[in-house]
Amino acid sequence: MSDEIRPFIIDVPDAAIDDLRDRLARARWPEKEAVDDWSQGIPLAYTQELCDYWATDYDWRRFESAINAYDNFITEIDGVDIHFIHIRSPHEDATPMVLTHGWPGSVAEFMGVIEPLTNPTAHGGSADDAFHLVIPSLPGYGWSGKPSSSGCGVAWIATAWNTLMVRLGYDPYVAQGGDWGGAVTTYIGMQNLNVRAIHTNMPVAGPTPESLADPTPQEADALAALGHYDKWDSGYSKQQSTRPQSLGYGLVDSASGQCAWIAEKMWAWTDNDGHPESALSKDQMLDNISIYWFTATGASSARLYWESFADFGGGAVVVPTGCSIFPKEIIRCSRRWADQRYENIQYWNELDKGGHFAAWEQPATFVQEMRACFAVL
Repeated sequence: MSDEIRPFIIDVPDAAIDDLRDRLARARWPEKEAVDDWSQGIPLAYTQELCDYWATDYDWRRFESAINAYDNFITEIDGVDIHFIHIRSPHEDATPMVLTHGWPGSVAEFMGVIEPLTNPTAHGGSADDAFHLVIPSLPGYGWSGKPSSSGCGVAWIATAWNTLMVRLGYDPYVAQGGDWGGAVTTYIGMQNLNVRAIHTNMPVAGPTPESLADPTPQEADALAALGHYDKWDSGYSKQQSTRPQSLGYGLVDSASGQCAWIAEKMWAWTDNDGHPESALSKDQMLDNISIYWFTATGASSARLYWESFADFGGGAVVVPTGCSIFPKEIIRCSRRWADQRYENIQYWNELDKGGHFAAWEQPATFVQEMRACFAVL
């Protein structure tokens, strides 16, 4: 294994962009859904609208230039190439932080928070609020390598992220994440190697017997949301955790299929007014979807569910912990639930707007939460 850190430039060939547009032009569509809402999935008309925009007006080179404006690198950890963006703050004493995305997200989720987190004095903060940021792509996602054997679940990733941060000279550091990023961040806290503190916008802990017997209004709402998720919104996870390879053939071959598979979650999991574009723009959604398409990671990203879906909820965390609870998060945790697993919560805040993709949907609030949380921790 080499400790080398290699500069990396994202450069999608023109032929791949032409191929995407050709596939979208030749898409074979199903019939319209039999209802007038999203209850059977993403509607045909909106999927066609989004794919038409992707084929004709969307500019991948705009996003590619934006991400290449930051320093991108590849390094090998246990035989797997890990892609990451590394942004050093102009404030030398800044706190090193690793930010981890989830599914169906990517490093694109964090583009709107990089500048205020690394250069707070130019964005309404003080030098004490500054972070050096490391933003990796999960293995099997984006430009990271696709593991060729099993074993690269959240515990492995947590150890790999610790290796990455120490390799970069960041000891100690802090960690943040939601969705799979929250699971990885929690495992980083459980392993308690070189990390100083963690923050998650999706803590996962089961309800206590007391709360089930006498739930608070927030807990009753969270239990209802969990019931809705289990009944109506969790089919993707069952498929990805049991047969990711079978699913992957369609996602990697069909651009419209990959688009619909992810865009539906932009509707289901954001804090919107009934339409996903009230939370995220077409360009934002397609920046993220394009990463999955151009890297052909429909199958490899889904395999993380097969590896680790049972690992979301167990294990105690003793390092200092902060939690920000957004009202439209798909799995919302109450404080007394979280206290059973995260044994050293020093920052807890419940927000009034935002959903599953906290940094992406509410970048200003996310930045404020990071500043407030780590000032305490």
